[in-house]
Amino acid sequence: MSAQPDLFSRRLTVLGSTGSVGCNTLDLIARCRATAGDDPENVFPLEALTAHRNVELLIEQARTFRPRTAVIGDEKHYAALKEGLAGTPIKPASGASAIVDAAEQAADWVMSAIVGAAGLKPTVAAIRRGALVALANKECLVCAGSLLMDLVHKSNATLLPVDSEHNAIFQVLETDHPEAVEKLILTASGGPFREWTAEAMSHATPEQAVNHPNWSMGAKISVDSATMMNKGLELIEAAYLFEMAPERIDIIVHPQSVVHSLVQYIDGSVLAQLGSPDMRIPIASTLGWPHRIATPAQRLDLGEIANLTFESPDLGRFPALSIARQSLQTGGGTPTILNAANEIAVRGFLDRRLGFLDIAAIVQATIEKTCHEAGKVSFGSLEDVEYLDEMARREAEQLVQEYAER
Repeated sequence: MSAQPDLFSRRLTVLGSTGSVGCNTLDLIARCRATAGDDPENVFPLEALTAHRNVELLIEQARTFRPRTAVIGDEKHYAALKEGLAGTPIKPASGASAIVDAAEQAADWVMSAIVGAAGLKPTVAAIRRGALVALANKECLVCAGSLLMDLVHKSNATLLPVDSEHNAIFQVLETDHPEAVEKLILTASGGPFREWTAEAMSHATPEQAVNHPNWSMGAKISVDSATMMNKGLELIEAAYLFEMAPERIDIIVHPQSVVHSLVQYIDGSVLAQLGSPDMRIPIASTLGWPHRIATPAQRLDLGEIANLTFESPDLGRFPALSIARQSLQTGGGTPTILNAANEIAVRGFLDRRLGFLDIAAIVQATIEKTCHEAGKVSFGSLEDVEYLDEMARREAEQLVQEYAER
């Protein structure tokens, strides 16, 4: 084993175990256990696994990794989960509250990989008890950035970024000398439509949008990559996570996805983290933190790659970037509204109720229609976040319906 022995005794919980990040996390755990000899279940023992509705995969994972608890969010699948775990000591549970309960169990390290705002309550539950939280859910910080970071500090929790861009910054940022940092530079692949015209994008299908050229991801984040909203969300996440003003965060398109992000210092030095586009690298960085553990990720051969290219993002073809930056600058609950509207609009596109270019339009219109009401909210509690999130979803759904009827 390549890490400290006591590291492998950490108890783990994986929230969202059947998604891309969850599956990659379990792959790393399996590889660590494979080197353990006669007692593999004592290497990264699992407290809980949770999933939304993929009960078949959750059962398979639970039987393989033997957590104490397995939770399915969609209660319609509870009977199947209970039957699938019969004869094992694994406790089945279901429902949103059971997922929060799983996050509250005594795991040392929690992977927060539930997609969207649905991941906020479980993540908060893990933070409140002072856990090491590996955050793969950027929407948590987008929805409740200042509130979440305040809770991290008060609870003495540790937030470890899993997004490849934020993990890259985390690895090269001199946190002890923030005054030495000039700016952060987030890299973007540009997604599958980087070279498409706006006219061509207006006819894009969900199948084309989820066909990312470099990364293997779930449908929602793949569409976000195609609109470049993911980079807008990551801009907001970085501002809160690293306590950085929006004007000190740049975005650069880097199609090869080899340089994952950079930090520019006041002396002109620019430090970058490089690696192959494999999510197991940033996951391993958090799983082993503050040590490193081995991964099977393909090693970089810069001679073979030969060229690394960079270009400025086209804000005309990808307006989501400007919408996200403006929402961060407006502050308050505007990023919460942005995120909720985007989730509804992306679902509308995946359900073929909207065109691809309608996604950003729905988000912008939702912000404009709700800004007056949002201004009345103090945004001082998670209840305020929930109120704005629900309001924005109602407005965005109404707009999706209007667009679909055109």
